[in-house]
Amino acid sequence: MRSSLFVLPLLLAGCTATVPQSPALAPAPTGLYTETFGPASGAAVRTLIVVLHADGQPSHYAFAAAAARAVPQSAAVAVLRPGYADGTGHSSPGDRGSGTGDNYTVDRITAVGDSITALRARYPKAHTILVGDAGGAAIAANLAGTRPGLLDGMVLVSCPCTLPEWRARMQKQDPAWGSTVTSLDPLKTSGGVLPSLRAAVLVGADDSVTPIPFSRAYAEALTLRGVATDYRIVPGKGHELLNDPEVLAATTRLAAALAKKS
Repeated sequence: MRSSLFVLPLLLAGCTATVPQSPALAPAPTGLYTETFGPASGAAVRTLIVVLHADGQPSHYAFAAAAARAVPQSAAVAVLRPGYADGTGHSSPGDRGSGTGDNYTVDRITAVGDSITALRARYPKAHTILVGDAGGAAIAANLAGTRPGLLDGMVLVSCPCTLPEWRARMQKQDPAWGSTVTSLDPLKTSGGVLPSLRAAVLVGADDSVTPIPFSRAYAEALTLRGVATDYRIVPGKGHELLNDPEVLAATTRLAAALAKKS
């Protein structure tokens, strides 16, 4: 079971374990729609896992539910990014952009960051891990670089983490990608990532949308900053990687490593 609230509907198919229902809470200042799996608040939670979906149709709820089951003493919150609507009628305010790499802008990154700040207040003793899928990974990486201290860890999946190079690649398939954008480039903001943050970067070996070099360059930049980075190329997998067991395993490892630091 799960709760729906504003600051954040599918359980992983075939799973029999359930997550306790959480009571409704007040909206976060940004009003972004969220769904919470596990306790809706409380000092007993030791790991807060926030999940951001990709640029297409949101499909991140199943991963959030699985993460809440897999990580002890955790709560997982799936955030609907600004301007997006899911398949069940829920939506977040704002403009989602045209989907040409133009929606990783300061205002959208700020809205997600403010929602995470509100969530952190609900779980005062929890480490915060942000899991981002594709475009959500770009936002996660930019948050780590522009709001140091907001996150304790991040898991980036299929990340377009070198934005100009990725957009140039996509422009070869669609000229619309050649328009000027004000999105932040994760590789450029990586200089602001705190060395104390822990990261996991995963990409499918057969990813044709955000191929390996876009993740590898960012993972190398983190390593040069002294960030403990778990970089993995997942064999036989393409761009749709979020619900792969390797991503859940990486999230679980990261949570366990943060717990040891407490």
